[in-house]
Amino acid sequence: MLRTVKPRNARVKRALAAREPKEVEDARTAVFVKGTTGSEVLNGVMKDLLALKKPHAIPFSKKNTIRPFEDTASLDFWADKNDASLFVCSQNTKKRPNDLIFARMFDHKVLDMIELGVENFVPMVDFKTPKAQPGIRPVIHFGSELFDTHPRYMQVKSMFLDFFNGSPMTAVSLAGLEYVISITLAPTPPNLNLEDTSAPSSDLPLIHFRCFTVRLLASGVRTPRTELVPMGPSLDLRLRRHQDPDPEVLKQAMKQPKLKKADITSGLGKKVKNKEVDEMGDVRARIHVKKQNLDKLQTRKMKGLKPTQMEIDGEASDSDMDPIAGDGEDS
Repeated sequence: MLRTVKPRNARVKRALAAREPKEVEDARTAVFVKGTTGSEVLNGVMKDLLALKKPHAIPFSKKNTIRPFEDTASLDFWADKNDASLFVCSQNTKKRPNDLIFARMFDHKVLDMIELGVENFVPMVDFKTPKAQPGIRPVIHFGSELFDTHPRYMQVKSMFLDFFNGSPMTAVSLAGLEYVISITLAPTPPNLNLEDTSAPSSDLPLIHFRCFTVRLLASGVRTPRTELVPMGPSLDLRLRRHQDPDPEVLKQAMKQPKLKKADITSGLGKKVKNKEVDEMGDVRARIHVKKQNLDKLQTRKMKGLKPTQMEIDGEASDSDMDPIAGDGEDS
């Protein structure tokens, strides 16, 4: 029997209601945790990632002894206490220098994790350019086909999309597009096996993480000309360890609520044939038309297709002309 918490007052009742599952989830909250040993590079990376994630971010000021790949009890406890679904942990050791661990939670339990090593870092303060406002949802660009074919990079893409995905939006204003996150890869080795997830990290291409602000300039037409200006941070990341989600838990995490009757009638449900929703959220429909007999199609009844008086006179004059005589001579 599941244990149910009975609210003692209205404030506790509202807090419990905010944690209940919703059809449209709120923006994910990320907790930034520093390990016992750090470095100047990791401190700068955590500071810049925190600035990009605000206001949905909770930084821990004290250092903590954490080893997420060996024991996840601390992450589970912090996720339940802070109602957080994402974690970023930093640790600097001799074996794994400048180490970042991204963890994703489901039901206050660790779902999956990826470990990234920072090999090159340029902080945001080194870019003397305008910065985006906190809380603005970015445009995320993935510039390699491996993000859709290789399992390791598919997990990285899913993690970054969940990390920087803000509140749901029904419309996008052009003036609201303030910055772009570009995630690309180094040249792919020709001998890379797309199905081998146990390949050493040295054989996998680097991940280039870049941020740009969007400048809208006059172009002489209604659509402005767009320029991208680097704003930082700039990161080069190396894939290290990873933990795949449990298939049964992932199935529960991907489960969607039943569609309402209004959604079904609008073409978003499974009961409406030949309609589907693409990745951009647009409804696509397929129309099947039966074979038509064009011989019975009456086009002359249309006013625009009626023959003019000049055409009628031309046909009459052609019919009154004598047939062309043959080449034979008169007898």
